[in-house]
Amino acid sequence: MHFPDSVSVGLPQGLTPLLRSQSINGTVYLLARQPFETTRVMVRSETEGPIFVLDISAQPADPESHPLPDVQILVETPQAVGAVQAESNGDLRSLPWGYVALTRFAAQQLYAPTRLIPSQPGVVAMPVNAEPVDLVVGSKIEAVPVAAWKAGLQYVTAVKLINRTRKAVVLDPRELRGAWLAATFQHNRLLPAGSEADSTVVYLLSDRPFDVAL
Repeated sequence: MHFPDSVSVGLPQGLTPLLRSQSINGTVYLLARQPFETTRVMVRSETEGPIFVLDISAQPADPESHPLPDVQILVETPQAVGAVQAESNGDLRSLPWGYVALTRFAAQQLYAPTRLIPSQPGVVAMPVNAEPVDLVVGSKIEAVPVAAWKAGLQYVTAVKLINRTRKAVVLDPRELRGAWLAATFQHNRLLPAGSEADSTVVYLLSDRPFDVAL
């Protein structure tokens, strides 16, 4: 896990014997000694920057599971916003986008009224193949890509998730196949198939096109 600057990790006392943490020049390494439930951990910047709050958990490794991708933490600053404004007439493809900002942009494109959809220089719509994909482990959730965009070296893809079972399902990002930088559900609980709330959208961020990351 990579942070913008040097950080220190604060572990709750009960988690100390279960988790080993090491912070080197802004990169945090975590190694679970045994499984544990979701626990909140504080990561503090050592240069008067922000405090990051992480909810982490550990479970026995599944031989068929995919390794977790590296996570890059980006912080949007007033200076960065000013740089975007100053170069609004130039090439913005190399300017970084934070995960939250890019996810919010994708959600606005899908759900906001047309008059409220922002125009974002440097964000390019990408073609998608609107055919079901094998995204969610277990085959009980149908997944269909609906839209995708590229900003610099990052991609965000909106995928519609539909519950095909007769039971309510709680979505878990750990059950998503692929190498994703971040995954955000519009709603993380789906009602049984046929209900008004049996579908939602997940926004997947990656450093490569969707079909490659999957």
